[in-house]
Amino acid sequence: MESLRESGFDESIFFELTPDLMCIAGKDGFFRKVNPAVIKKLGYSEAELMARPISSFIHSEDKMTTQHRRTTELLRGKSLLNFQNRYIKKNGELVWLEWTSVYNPEKEVVFAIAKDITERKQIEIELEEKYKKFKSLTTHFKSSIEEDRRYLANELHEELAQLASVLKTDIEWIHANASALSPTAKSRIEHTLGISRLLIKTIRRISFSISPNMLEHLGLNATLEWHSKEFSILNGMPCSFESAYDETLLSNEVRIDLFRICQESLMNIVHHAKAGHVKIRIEDLGDQLQLSITDDGKGFDASRQKRRGGLIRMRERASSINGQLEVRSEPGKGTTVSVRLRK
Repeated sequence: MESLRESGFDESIFFELTPDLMCIAGKDGFFRKVNPAVIKKLGYSEAELMARPISSFIHSEDKMTTQHRRTTELLRGKSLLNFQNRYIKKNGELVWLEWTSVYNPEKEVVFAIAKDITERKQIEIELEEKYKKFKSLTTHFKSSIEEDRRYLANELHEELAQLASVLKTDIEWIHANASALSPTAKSRIEHTLGISRLLIKTIRRISFSISPNMLEHLGLNATLEWHSKEFSILNGMPCSFESAYDETLLSNEVRIDLFRICQESLMNIVHHAKAGHVKIRIEDLGDQLQLSITDDGKGFDASRQKRRGGLIRMRERASSINGQLEVRSEPGKGTTVSVRLRK
């Protein structure tokens, strides 16, 4: 095949006329040749660009990353594709450039071409700032809701439960000392005593459901282990809990959200799954942590799942902590709800 040069095409014309920034740099870190687009974009003369190390034009925060990629990849024969860094123009403005660079070891030079992506990066930065504000608001609202939950749970546990305990104590005293009561009255008192005991247990269960204090004091593992045992007792459905990860990696916000997702999933199992056994597990997958809740219930066609309130709440909570929620199920084969989080 006839080469471009043999056909009379002069590559230097393309080098001079292309709007992309093109340059040739030496292994020593200095420009050897630049096209007019580089001069126009950065605002320096060709002589000024040649006189200083290329690193002197790079933003201070990007110098280390650029040098590392250059020495560990580029100069070792690996091409740099879509590498982004910031350059400082002569007038002090910053410009984002996206580079594709190739090293020629025989001539010890780097051939590089770049595009100005400043406008795109500004949009990305603005979107990131909006996301951070949104996430901050979400965290604030969740914290406020959890604080209200803690207050309500404390009122239930400390006030109502104590009042119910006093009531139970009085009924027990009457039951033990009122020998003159009729058998019917004694029977009613025994019934009332049983109801008072059930009332205390119910208040404590609701209090835990609203806001488990042990989550803050003992951690997620201890809370889920206790919750799984309580779930088994209350619903007559064996529920086991296993963990194989470092809980110290989790923030308090993540602990709360994982507990709420687990809580919501267990409620769905009680109301819909008709399961015989439930298994909760948190495990370390290397660069991710995974919470999974698996039941052996009736299952459903996951591809046709409806956007129920419980599922929507779980997805929203997972998303708020940068996690991904997945629901796997088939008719007759149970269901697994899992959340994966990057460490």
